[in-house]
Amino acid sequence: MRSCPVVPADHLAIRLRGVEKRYGPITAVAGLDLDVPRGECVGLLGPNGAGKSTTMRILTAQTIADAGEVAVLGHRLPEDSKAARAAMGVVPQLDNLDTTLTVEQNLVVFSHLYRVPRAERRAAIDRVLAIANLAERRTAKVDELSGGMRRRLLIGRALIHRPPLVLLDEPTVGLDPQVRQELWALIDRLRNEGTSILMSTHYIEEAERLCDSVTIVSHGSAVACGPPHELVLEHAGRDAVEVYGTPERLIEVEAQAAAAGLATRRTGTSIAVLGLAEANGDAPDGERRPANLEDVFVLLTGEEIA
Repeated sequence: MRSCPVVPADHLAIRLRGVEKRYGPITAVAGLDLDVPRGECVGLLGPNGAGKSTTMRILTAQTIADAGEVAVLGHRLPEDSKAARAAMGVVPQLDNLDTTLTVEQNLVVFSHLYRVPRAERRAAIDRVLAIANLAERRTAKVDELSGGMRRRLLIGRALIHRPPLVLLDEPTVGLDPQVRQELWALIDRLRNEGTSILMSTHYIEEAERLCDSVTIVSHGSAVACGPPHELVLEHAGRDAVEVYGTPERLIEVEAQAAAAGLATRRTGTSIAVLGLAEANGDAPDGERRPANLEDVFVLLTGEEIA
């Protein structure tokens, strides 16, 4: 793996070094290094079972690492976990809103939990409702909201105390494309305002669109990190050729590419041949397209589903 840029520790919102977590014979996190520079959005990418959720639980002190160093906003975990947790906002993958309360009442509860001063609570709630575009639904019960509205409320709830760091665990999972685009705009706004963000996601396009850099994990450790466009150039090149055909034809194309030293990946009913700059005119006939982060992800983590 190419070395990630060295960032001074005091410029990091999150710093993990050699973090390990085992559950009996299973190693969920295996020597993970991870940096989130202050004011940047970092994507945590990996297939199922790669250790993303365990890493998020370690950062929120729901799980204690067996080895390694964990620092969040300058606080060492688990010793200073209470201070670190109070200074960050967390958007969980699973919706845990109180459906018996209204939108506003959910925010009131969290303004108390995060110790927002009494004199500032009304302004904090109004600000969050505006950010989440829910001002007109403040008196609605949570179970009356659409899935997209509930997800916006989860993000808004995490921002009630103006945290400098936000953890987003699969923030758009299960949402349709239109709602996902809406949430992308909200996340992009946070990044542009200087909020540090660590976002785990299965949507590669989401990471490519929103993240300043990504860390790709496999089997509990980082296999690549860097800005998405740099990772694409390094591992997949600028262009790819998408070849469609019978299963026999695709096997033939894979063999030809392997003989020429070119990387390939299966894309459903086709084969993508990557690294065309090294092809010396030997690339197969097919549909040319730009290489992308999904190509890199599959190359580095494998094509099999866990």
